[in-house]
Parts: sequence; structure tokens; C-alpha cells
Amino acid sequence: MRTCCFTGHRIMKITPELKQRLREAIVDVVNQGVTEFYNGGAIGWDMLCAEMVMDLKAEYPDVTLHMLLPCPSEEQVKGWNNTQIARYEKILKAANSVTVVSEHYTKDCMKRRNERLVELADCCICYCNNQKSGTGQTVRMAKAKEITVLNLAQLPINL
Repeated sequence: MRTCCFTGHRIMKITPELKQRLREAIVDVVNQGVTEFYNGGAIGWDMLCAEMVMDLKAEYPDVTLHMLLPCPSEEQVKGWNNTQIARYEKILKAANSVTVVSEHYTKDCMKRRNERLVELADCCICYCNNQKSGTGQTVRMAKAKEITVLNLAQLPINL
């Protein structure tokens, strides 16, 4: 196992306990050999995961963060507030690479981004409590690929 992707909901309650569980999940996969993390750059779960990887880089210098954006940044951040945009820009600056999946926003660019995330991953750390969402679709793709899926929305988590 060398690579991990993240998928999760944009709107969710982020608690100190969830942050701790996320940190533990990332450290666990790093200890299993994962060094490359792929992130879709959305608000909510994606931002939380990207920031956690950025924080862990000090302890684990081999860890890399790769951003896979569905469309150009100026299109992705439409409707975001200034705080969300500032966090996003900080993440992009810290990333080891930034790849844009579609030249423009299209109705399927998010799905294409999610397919690419799963294609590149050996495991997936997610927060999914709605199977009818894009996150649910991504989790189904990961399970179809038969990679390990750690869903932090489910209790208990067995890492």
C-alpha cells in the first residue's frame, strides 16, 4: 500500500474527536507504507484531510499531498466565502502537486475527479453517511476496485 485518497461530505459536523480519529487513521496507513495522499479540494472533509496531511508532514517527511481538482480553481471556489478560499489557497500552495481534471466546470467534472482519485489509490479514508451522494458513489467505486475503505462516519473504526 503506497497511496490513499480521501472522499467525504462538504457539509458535516467536524468535532475534536473526528479530527483525532482522522489523524489516527492517517498515521495508521502511513505506518503501513502509504506516503502519497490524493485529495479533491472540496470544502468540508477534503479540506480537513488536506490540512491534517499538511500538519503530519513535519512528523512524516516522506508524506506527499497531491490535489486533484475537478476544474480550475476560479470555477471551483464560486460561492465559497473568503475563509474557505483562503484555506483552499493555503492547501494548494502546500501541495506537492496540483492537477486539474477538466479545463472547465462541467456537470460530470466532479465524478471524473472522483474516478481519478480512486484509480490512483490503494486505500480510501472517507466520511460517508449518505450513500446517495457523490461521496457514496466514490466509496462504491473504491469498494468495486477492492481497496481498503476506512469510513470514519461509522463506529467503531477498526484500523
